[in-house]
Amino acid sequence: MRALIFLTIIFVVSCTQLAHQTDDIRQGQQQKVVRSKNGVVTTAHPLATNAGIEILESGGNAMDAAVAAAFTLSVVEPSMSGIGGRAQILIYTVDKEVHGIDATTQAPAYYEFDDTAGVEYGYQTIAVPGVVKGLTDGLKDFGSLTLEQVMEPAIGYAQNGFALLPGEAYRQESVKDILNEFTGTRQYYMNEDSTAKHAGQWIIQSDLARVLKSISEKGPDVFYKGWIAQSMVADIRENGGFLTLKSLSDYKAERSHIVDGSYRSYGLKALWLPAYGAITIEALQILEALPVNLNENRAWARAVYHAIKSAYLDKKEQKTLDDAERFTSKSWAKKRAAGTPFMNGSVNDASSKVIKDSIPRVQKDSDGHTSHLTIVDKNGMIVSLTQTIGPTMGSKVATPGLGFLYAQTMGGYLGKVEPNLRVPSHISPIIVFKNDKPFLAMGAAGGSRIPSSIVNVISRIIDHDLSLEEALNSPRVHPIEEGISLEVVDKVSWNNNDSTYFSKLGYTVEMKRLPGQFGRIHAVILDTLTGEWIGCADPDWEGTSAFPILE
Repeated sequence: MRALIFLTIIFVVSCTQLAHQTDDIRQGQQQKVVRSKNGVVTTAHPLATNAGIEILESGGNAMDAAVAAAFTLSVVEPSMSGIGGRAQILIYTVDKEVHGIDATTQAPAYYEFDDTAGVEYGYQTIAVPGVVKGLTDGLKDFGSLTLEQVMEPAIGYAQNGFALLPGEAYRQESVKDILNEFTGTRQYYMNEDSTAKHAGQWIIQSDLARVLKSISEKGPDVFYKGWIAQSMVADIRENGGFLTLKSLSDYKAERSHIVDGSYRSYGLKALWLPAYGAITIEALQILEALPVNLNENRAWARAVYHAIKSAYLDKKEQKTLDDAERFTSKSWAKKRAAGTPFMNGSVNDASSKVIKDSIPRVQKDSDGHTSHLTIVDKNGMIVSLTQTIGPTMGSKVATPGLGFLYAQTMGGYLGKVEPNLRVPSHISPIIVFKNDKPFLAMGAAGGSRIPSSIVNVISRIIDHDLSLEEALNSPRVHPIEEGISLEVVDKVSWNNNDSTYFSKLGYTVEMKRLPGQFGRIHAVILDTLTGEWIGCADPDWEGTSAFPILE
């Protein structure tokens, strides 16, 4: 009931809070859906959207704006992402090249998995953060402005303050008991009486502002080798963690291998490990191989279910670039399609059981997990960027004097993590091409439901000819180990008759209405008739879209 009430009031309250933010937000520009030939910005928080717009209006490109928005999210939406976390970035440049940056958290050299396999939060779950290196490398290689310029909005919000939005307050309150366990976290995210911050409360983060300003002036080395690194290691080692100065100084953001495929006549480009781009592409290509009339909604849901479930069978088999080529091939998609009830003569779906552990576990904190932004500029450069600290508030640890949370990486949350290695996650930014030109760019937040939410929306657009807004508002479907999960939404929704239909096919049916449970997508799409880019923010979140006003 609480989650439902939260969802009902979130938009109204959010708009009220926006009125009390700093004067530089032009409220009329920020909506769920916008269109412009000058580019668009869509992010999970109005202030991050504002930061991206400021940069585009000052002459920056999409990468400049993405870095500004990502650093701002670290300040205003700390439950989802931050500079203590990990990121994956997909970039389309004006010279028609596609690039990727992997800034995943990396296990320190002296990490011992067997000693921490059951640890769910705390110092022992902290790995080497990647966000700062990923963002600064992206700026250096693809941006046009200085680090000081693009970090100015984030520093301003940390130093001068902002009004906490209801969703962020809700998430912080949901884990308040754990936050109170750690000195730094309690200092930054709790009131003096140990209560959680409330919606509308003005938040000033002086220590975080000092950290961000130091990074903006001195570059990423101060984070990985300087006083910030020394503060991190001293605190983490003193409290039983594994981070070392060497593991920090050795960290590099790596260039990602780009995987590609196609769906119908549309091209697909995404990121290989440690992202899940290959699984997302594989699921779409399996869906294409199924002999199903996707115009019928229940048939569509059933086909999407089996396509995603079949692709997830390969998630643990992703290892080498040969695997990347194999899992994104049409022949492999046909092989997987042949194992579905549509092709093997099964009379009901109960004969096609989910293999244990093939379907990822849905986290208990359904409101948590990750932030995504997508930006396109006036020249057609696109950045699709996902960053995260894991479940709500990540490791739940913030070092006193630094003011940011570390990601939860180790301890079994993402599976077994080997020393000096990066563990895969479901992050999956993607670009869809029409006639070899960028048509749709997106990514999602939502943990294990990131690939499935992307498959749902892309299919709705291509197979059902829905607009991006309509696709984001349509109910989604996701395979779970026990059966099928159907999203209940406010308007057009799965209903009890649909549940009965799937039950008769042998499914265990789960029907859910929780904010963000089925992924949160922030995307841009090209109107091929007008040449305008349309930005859409997921209706299940407080994010917004906006466009720059250029002279």
